[in-house]
Amino acid sequence: MTDASARPVPELIDDRVAAALLPERPARGHKGTFGKLLVIAGSLDYAGAALLVCRAAGRAGAGLVTLAVPESLQPLFAAKVEEATTMALPEDDVEEVDPEPALAKVLDHDHDALVIGPGLRAALATGSLVRGILAIGGDPDPAPAVVDAEALRSLASEDGWWEGIRRRSVLTPHTGEFMRLRAASGIEPGADGDLIADDDARGAAASAAARAWGQVVVLKGARTVVASPDGALAVAPFENPALASGGTGDVLAGTIGALLAQGLAPYDAARLGVHLHGAAGEAVRRHVGDSGLLASDLPFEVALARRRLHDLAERRRGGRQLGFGSRDDPAAAR
Repeated sequence: MTDASARPVPELIDDRVAAALLPERPARGHKGTFGKLLVIAGSLDYAGAALLVCRAAGRAGAGLVTLAVPESLQPLFAAKVEEATTMALPEDDVEEVDPEPALAKVLDHDHDALVIGPGLRAALATGSLVRGILAIGGDPDPAPAVVDAEALRSLASEDGWWEGIRRRSVLTPHTGEFMRLRAASGIEPGADGDLIADDDARGAAASAAARAWGQVVVLKGARTVVASPDGALAVAPFENPALASGGTGDVLAGTIGALLAQGLAPYDAARLGVHLHGAAGEAVRRHVGDSGLLASDLPFEVALARRRLHDLAERRRGGRQLGFGSRDDPAAAR
């Protein structure tokens, strides 16, 4: 059990903290200015996961989003995504990527950040591709990645999995995935305490994991925790049972990925992404209550939450906005 006296005190990710993290949006920027995100996600059974990541990334401000899928599935996904483009990954069987040429294609693609894992098919080839992508290091520093869902489960299948990661990453496990990752680190089940209801235990466990793995960790759940390998720790204020529905984690992955693509450091992208996602969930909850929220309800609310933070930052700076939603518009203060 973690020594309670050594537990770090987390920063609360409130509106003030989140607004200070917003990336700049130059007035003369173009879609390339605002980041190119490559999403490696989705399968025939979990097509929605990939679509939610892409939609959330666009709503969170990414300039260009590309969805990479096995080549046999590209026609299906190309017909579903509108704003994103698609890229076919070579296969050695139907719907199963061929890891070596697929890795080469990923590395040849121009991108500023990656999201890998949501909805991927569980297979040895998937694990090989995930490990290959995350093992790329060297100089210049490779694009950072959000690692979620099946990518996390693939990693957890190997003891010492973190030793092979050379790419700066944000790991986004829910409690079950986190426990599997910790088990591969030699931590006995239950040794971290109650990771659902005990906020102190959640913070201590996430902090210890981030230090051990050398990556930013987002431990999802009520009062989501964000931990940095340098010891920084933050917690979101949101406790929202309406978010307990399929696909909401995919929206979070796309939101954080978009912020990485816009140039935020992993810990900053994770904190801001968690706040935008939580604020979006609260906005939907005000309409539907504590059940009935669909993951597809969230992306547009992510954009509105970002707008609200932008307006807050402008007011704090004493700036003046022009046009709709200016400081002279009463709606901007809502």
